[in-house]
Amino acid sequence: MNVLAPSDALAQRLAADGLMLDYIACIDEDRLEEWPSFFAERCHYRITHVEDFEAGYRHGAIYASSKGMLADRIASLREANVYEAQRYRHIVGPSRILEAEDGLIRASAGFMVLRIMHNTGDTSIFMTGTYRDTLVREDGRWLYGEKIVVADSRNIDTLLAIPI
Repeated sequence: MNVLAPSDALAQRLAADGLMLDYIACIDEDRLEEWPSFFAERCHYRITHVEDFEAGYRHGAIYASSKGMLADRIASLREANVYEAQRYRHIVGPSRILEAEDGLIRASAGFMVLRIMHNTGDTSIFMTGTYRDTLVREDGRWLYGEKIVVADSRNIDTLLAIPI
């Protein structure tokens, strides 16, 4: 890992936090058609649990290896999937920069996702965990080259429909 000047470290943290805040607002505000725009063309997204992540397994409850797969997931979610109407509200901690090189930032941040059921109004803690992100520069913007959602629990709810 490169040792950074304080101004570089701040710029990288602001880049990671800014991308994260826009990303979760997109999900929480149900603007899911915009969700793939937060990722580079060649990307990796998955939701897994901590034991599988620590064991180095590459599978997950949700897995996508391209921006096109992310767009297909949203199209399927909107047009084909049947699930109870719900929304999320993310609570995310600040990013911790793990590594930074020219044009690449690896960061992590803790999160909690609350799920709000439309029909009943019930709100519950849906998932807690850590985002493990790799940000890349593409066309002058920071985007996710990799976003791994690492759930604290090995039991991932079968109602998982919306991206985390």
